[in-house]
Amino acid sequence: MGRAIPHTSSRATVLDVIRAAGTISRSGLAGATGLTPATVSTVVRGLLADGLVTEVGRAESTGGKPRVLLRLAPASRFAVGVHLDAGGTTYALTDLTGAVVSRMSHPGPRDADPGGEPESTARRVDALVEGAGVDRARLLGIGLVSASGGADGGRELERASGLPVVTGDDATAAALGEYWSGSAGRSSVLVAVHTGASLGAGVLVDGVPYRGAHGRAGGLGHVCVDIEGPPCACGARGCLEAVAGPAAVVAAARDAGVSGVPGTDGATASVTAGFAAVVRASRGGDAAARALLERSARYTAVAVRTLVGVLDPDLVVLTGTGQAVAGATYLPAVRRELEGAFAGRPGDPVRVRLSEFADTAPAIGAAAMVLGSALTPLRTPGLRLPEDLSESGPVPVG
Repeated sequence: MGRAIPHTSSRATVLDVIRAAGTISRSGLAGATGLTPATVSTVVRGLLADGLVTEVGRAESTGGKPRVLLRLAPASRFAVGVHLDAGGTTYALTDLTGAVVSRMSHPGPRDADPGGEPESTARRVDALVEGAGVDRARLLGIGLVSASGGADGGRELERASGLPVVTGDDATAAALGEYWSGSAGRSSVLVAVHTGASLGAGVLVDGVPYRGAHGRAGGLGHVCVDIEGPPCACGARGCLEAVAGPAAVVAAARDAGVSGVPGTDGATASVTAGFAAVVRASRGGDAAARALLERSARYTAVAVRTLVGVLDPDLVVLTGTGQAVAGATYLPAVRRELEGAFAGRPGDPVRVRLSEFADTAPAIGAAAMVLGSALTPLRTPGLRLPEDLSESGPVPVG
């Protein structure tokens, strides 16, 4: 028997299940949510009237009357995600399903304050929306994410843009982007390992972000990997960030005189640009660069193993600009570590993969934060969705 769900969350729950399923019938919704058929019909009627959902055909008959299939109406609503990083700003415009309609990047180092340049950010959001031919009236808002969370910047951007702004950290946003887009499948516990100018991890439990009591859950960069290691900015010693994070890799590459790494000739550059230069040098045959990346990958894998041991996820996704350029080194290292550490553990092995959109994942996830906040704000925590929700085989209605 399905679980009873409070009436106030029925609309959010139905929307979320339709999003996850792709296509599903009213009876399928009732089975997946535990709502009564009458409640489902009422909710669906409202969603159809609001243009958020559309009828796309009928499922193949199994003897009775063919079931009418529903899906989200992609062009009914849109959202913009903005990711502020040391290497620049990435923008992504998505439709209601989380699919990217348009994107752009504004390179160049930023100061540490994510609230900087709100007017410029607002103008670029307008240009992105107008360039895609999207009616601004259908824009739900802006998601703004950064390594530090960006709450102050959100208030400034809201004033500059005249749109609602939702803020958060980039690692959690990356995890939400994987989930909302459907790339994570029906993962019950998802860990997104994000590598940008720093290291972090976003954790989703049944699609709901786990942020901890003080919003600091997923601090992968501050997992201790060497108790006698170098001091970290957090006050501890031997944290992954200090031992083998992107900044540590770039600093070591400069000290080793790795060719092409900004800073070796007195120039300054962002961590993300320096890390990319180390990757290029490694691909070009520089042994020192390759050794530094492989060392960083091994330490990162050990820290990921710690998270896996504590959280027991079924999926780990490597994402962020760092993984977009260096995933070929980090992915096999993480897989080897997890296979060796948990080989005798009962149950299915932890899946580990590289994000399909690693370089823009936080921006896509930031847009997903807006979609989720506006459309499924009362989603029931802990709602487990069945594996095979989608009902295929539609034929035209009429």
